[in-house]
Amino acid sequence: MTEPLDGDVAPAAQPREGGADDLEQREAEYAAFVNANLRSNYIGNFVHGMLGMTGFRLINAPTFMPAYLHLISGSNTIVGLGLALQQVGGIISPLVAGAKMEHRAKIMPAAIVLGSLGRLAILGMALAGWFLSGSAQVVTLLMFLFLFGVFMGAQRVAFTLLMSKVIPLHLRGRLQAWRNAVGGLIAAVLAYASGKYLIEANVLNNGYSTTFILAFLLTSAGLWFLQAQIREPTPPTIRTAARLRDRMKDIPGLIAADPAYRWFLVVQMLATSARIATPFYILHVGLTMHLDGSTLGLLSLAFLGADTVSNIVWGYLGDRSGFRIVLLLAIGGWIAATIALMTLASPVAIFFAFFGLGAAQAGYMMASQTMILEFGHRDDLPMRIGISATAEGVTATLGPLIGGAVADLMGYSIVFGASLGLLAAALLTMVIAVHDPRKTRS
Repeated sequence: MTEPLDGDVAPAAQPREGGADDLEQREAEYAAFVNANLRSNYIGNFVHGMLGMTGFRLINAPTFMPAYLHLISGSNTIVGLGLALQQVGGIISPLVAGAKMEHRAKIMPAAIVLGSLGRLAILGMALAGWFLSGSAQVVTLLMFLFLFGVFMGAQRVAFTLLMSKVIPLHLRGRLQAWRNAVGGLIAAVLAYASGKYLIEANVLNNGYSTTFILAFLLTSAGLWFLQAQIREPTPPTIRTAARLRDRMKDIPGLIAADPAYRWFLVVQMLATSARIATPFYILHVGLTMHLDGSTLGLLSLAFLGADTVSNIVWGYLGDRSGFRIVLLLAIGGWIAATIALMTLASPVAIFFAFFGLGAAQAGYMMASQTMILEFGHRDDLPMRIGISATAEGVTATLGPLIGGAVADLMGYSIVFGASLGLLAAALLTMVIAVHDPRKTRS
């Protein structure tokens, strides 16, 4: 059995094969392996994250994909449906991935398979733009967005778990800070160049498809580098394999065991519900100014450039003071930027509103994905990651879908107002109910 930490109930586990009988010695061996391979693993995570996030941001930025869906369909509802399908894909896959990985000594093989499938979905989006048209193009793009969500949800569990195994707690914030910052800088420049020189010039007869191919190549290069670089340790304890159905029954107990984690889940669900407005940021701007390729590129530069600047601050602040304060500041900044976008109409103000949205969402993503690693017992980490990813997926799915219909019927201001209300509820819950797990553990 695994030795409990901080009063947690120890999960059923088995010692690794060929390991020392004494748990304390196995823990020491594990820590020594991590330290001996830290440089290689740090570089591998940095390059993979930098190139991966560069490419994925070209897909996930609230500019190119919503504008492309609207261009080929002419419908706000289709825009919302596309983003909703992407999130639907990520609802079940994290839980399945967590249950299937928690008893594995090595995570890397599964991570490579899942990462490769996610990148092939991006390739499919690009090919659909070149070889299909009309309703066939719309339906195929929606299908690949769904598959992209499936594999991104599963790979989130794999790569977060992998990072927790090879990067010590006190270095995770700065690793994410620098890889996100460098990746964000490259993504910001590429976003601007893609808008101005690929989309506006309609390169290869479809500038959007050309942009998606660029994203595919960058993310694939990062994955190949990670595979060559990572040296993964075998953990001191490994959970005994269990049936998927049985592990699903354990979910309520995992959530109930830690009230702070339970309320943290509520915050995640409220914040991801607030993304109801995200696909419509750029469409709202289109009501006040012409959305040509240059404008799309400039606003993408603002959104992704904010990621570059803010991640350094978020990462070092999180390492030094804990990620609870990062989450509070990020949600507060998200509220302020949304209000600015709703109430200001000048190009300069809109640019800075997108900058604020980029900084706030970067802080939220870093804090939510890192803070979860600090709750509970290590052997339950895959399932905790899966639970959080699924909880976010449920609310993130409904948000864009409902938002698209509401935008068509009632306008963007109602959608933005709902987003603000959800963010305010998340901020209040965070202040009242969620303590810093790092300080509690210390």
